[in-house]
Amino acid sequence: MGAPVLVMLALGVWGLDRGGMWRDEAVSFQVGRRTVPQIWRLLHEVDAVHGLYYLFLHPVLALHPGEVVLRLPSVCAAAATAGLVAALGARLARPRVGLWAGLLYAVAPMAGHYAQEGRSYALVAAGATGATLLFARAVGGGAWWPYGAVLGLTCWLHEFAVLLLPAHAVSLALARAGGGVWRAWGRTAGAVAVALLPMALVSRGQAAQLAWLRAPTAQTAGALLRGFLGPRDAVFWVCLGLALAGAAGVAGRRGEVTCAGVALPLAVVPPAVLMLASQVSPLYVDRYVLYALSGAPLLVASGAERVAGAVGRLRPGRAGRPAPRSPGVARSPGVALAGAVAVALSFLHQFPLLREDRDPARRPDDLAAVSRVAAREVRPGDPVLFLPAQSRNVALTYPGAFRGVRDVALAEGAAESGTLYGREAGPGELRRRLARLDRVWVVGDRRLLAGRWRPSGAGERAKLAALREGFAGGEETVRGRVAVRLYVRPTPPPGSPPALPRPERR
Repeated sequence: MGAPVLVMLALGVWGLDRGGMWRDEAVSFQVGRRTVPQIWRLLHEVDAVHGLYYLFLHPVLALHPGEVVLRLPSVCAAAATAGLVAALGARLARPRVGLWAGLLYAVAPMAGHYAQEGRSYALVAAGATGATLLFARAVGGGAWWPYGAVLGLTCWLHEFAVLLLPAHAVSLALARAGGGVWRAWGRTAGAVAVALLPMALVSRGQAAQLAWLRAPTAQTAGALLRGFLGPRDAVFWVCLGLALAGAAGVAGRRGEVTCAGVALPLAVVPPAVLMLASQVSPLYVDRYVLYALSGAPLLVASGAERVAGAVGRLRPGRAGRPAPRSPGVARSPGVALAGAVAVALSFLHQFPLLREDRDPARRPDDLAAVSRVAAREVRPGDPVLFLPAQSRNVALTYPGAFRGVRDVALAEGAAESGTLYGREAGPGELRRRLARLDRVWVVGDRRLLAGRWRPSGAGERAKLAALREGFAGGEETVRGRVAVRLYVRPTPPPGSPPALPRPERR
């Protein structure tokens, strides 16, 4: 099953150096470079759900701090996932099903996208797929503790991996598992849940981080389905038809899990549960359930196997009757090769999407491009205001572009304060600092500067009000969602009386 691993590795390293990080990757980069005590302090305030990943990145980035090294663990994890998908297919069906499923995973644009992200999601996918393989082995008579250990570790990489438990429960129900299997699985699932409890309690207290999310809709579900089966119409409809054919084989002999009986719940249950829960409290983002993608190629490959079997049985025998099933035909290398060629055709059809994904413009923002603008325009000693505070991410990630500037709002640095972006002065102090300036460079969100949304924090509102009341926006350079704009205090006309000081708002 080395072919899927090699294909995923090749696609993962292709264009890995995009020349810049976007904001989530930048957080991984700057937090991973902190000391372990600084990371530990941060996790008590924010991002506890990513804590294990940050601690993992710390020694990785110590080797060489750069965006390629940051993304290499995700590339390796994606390659491992492709191999594990292949192993699952081979175990639960036959080797050619594993080959097809592993290759389908490797060429999927969604898998390729997160293989090049310096975040935890590809590692979570590898852990979840490995846990599913160990689950299948345990149901077949193997030990349960490796399954529990791998799943528990994966849940600490991202707590929403716990949604594998209901998916595996559905697989047991479809297999009509005996009471002994249910009890063994229940004890393992309980141990995983108990081990995850501290993480769940801490992350619940940090739920404000997800306040930007909205409840998913039918369009959200449709977009995820296309991400799983293929964004291009031709690939999507063929894969959907094969997946439906594969779903016909979800139930096998009593006590045995089938390939489709594992794949269908894996692909459907975690996203469905998270989307339903998000109708009450929005929690859903497609990357949180990336690991469910592993089920889709397995289901498609199972359908392709059923179609191949049906075609083989329909071939005329000597007297024009359907030919009997033949183990030799079933293991025909020509059938496996035909499936691999079909996967190659789907890859060629979706190649433009994979190529476009290597463009930094395909990410929400490009902080390296913003830093290049700042390096060109802002001079040492110039005052700089980050609006909102999260925009300081660019200076933390690319400090060379901001060397020597005056950070107007900053009161305490990010690492020293145990925060992602540093602690800023209060609203009153912010106003006083800005009142002493005649000009200030603003690195800010374009929508905020354009008045398309209102910040919730008092400090951010004070910054925005001070800019609008005392300054006029001048030259501006935009890179994605981020603008670098010079604000200058208007010069009063000659002979006009001096302006009276504004009373401070309380």
